[in-house]
Amino acid sequence: MTKIDFGGVVEDVVTRDEFPLEKAREVLEDEVVAVLGYGVQGPAQALNMADNDVQVIIGGSPQRSRSWEKAQADGWVPGETLFRWEEAVERATVVQYLVSDAGQMALWPRIEPHVSEGDALCFSHGFSVVYNDQTAVIPPNSADVILVAPKGSGTSVRRNFLTGSGINASYAVHQDYTGRARERVLALGVAIGSGYLFPTTFEKEVYSDLTGERGVLMGALAGIMEAQYETLREHGHSPSEAFNETVEELTQSLIRLVAENGMDWMYANCSTTAQRGALDWRHRFREAVEPVFDELYQSVVDGEETAIVLEANSAADYRERLEEELREMRESEMWQAGAAVRSLRPENWE
Repeated sequence: MTKIDFGGVVEDVVTRDEFPLEKAREVLEDEVVAVLGYGVQGPAQALNMADNDVQVIIGGSPQRSRSWEKAQADGWVPGETLFRWEEAVERATVVQYLVSDAGQMALWPRIEPHVSEGDALCFSHGFSVVYNDQTAVIPPNSADVILVAPKGSGTSVRRNFLTGSGINASYAVHQDYTGRARERVLALGVAIGSGYLFPTTFEKEVYSDLTGERGVLMGALAGIMEAQYETLREHGHSPSEAFNETVEELTQSLIRLVAENGMDWMYANCSTTAQRGALDWRHRFREAVEPVFDELYQSVVDGEETAIVLEANSAADYRERLEEELREMRESEMWQAGAAVRSLRPENWE
């Protein structure tokens, strides 16, 4: 373990220094990893592990033609490395359960009987296990139950792997039946390309993840952008000006400075006018949204958000309703302006 000082709080994290790829390969040498689900995280984790010489097979259904065809397009071969759900679980010693949260609930009765003694059930989200009163996903006592949760989308997990940078991930051991659960989970984390691994629990992972997605990472970010854009437009600013001041400068300049050296460094590399205004208004925004975050976190812990997700995502017309919501966002003036601005970026010039 490597001790890292996070501003006075010391955490133990696992880096490639103490758990190199060679060690991960040794731990997983006799394992067969079945990746169930080929939607968001599945392709990235499966391809990364295969590129790192781990034995990987994919579980799916020919009836779910989109993901089945996507898997074949990526080189997985039916009957060799691509199998129906149940057969994939039968063949595996490690089951990466990466279908959607609602999908995990629906699929669990079919795959649970095929989990063998000593297998490892690996999740990338604590959702199904933590809220098993709603999902009925209760792992057998005779299996390791572990978690590796990359802190990024599947697209980023694969892209960063190919560029050699990796994505940080959390890990957890929920049940250690074999006595090997910790080395298994760390090996899987390294094999999927994690930059470093930090410990958590299934509960803490899902509480932070659901709060983050609904908050800063997606929900709050989109809402704040919309509010600022609309305010500028209502006061006569053009779409180009409003979008550039709201989104483009953030994503193409400022957030990159934050990623490089932190928020203070980004502030230090902006004008003194920007510095002063940002420092003054920062506290106002924090005070305004803290009650919303408190309400959000409690909704996550109480299972209210889980109930909403499971009901909505299990509906027969979920994809149609989702596309309508995304279409509304895509066709809004702000994101139409965004499409126009992106087309004018220098990298798009001939």
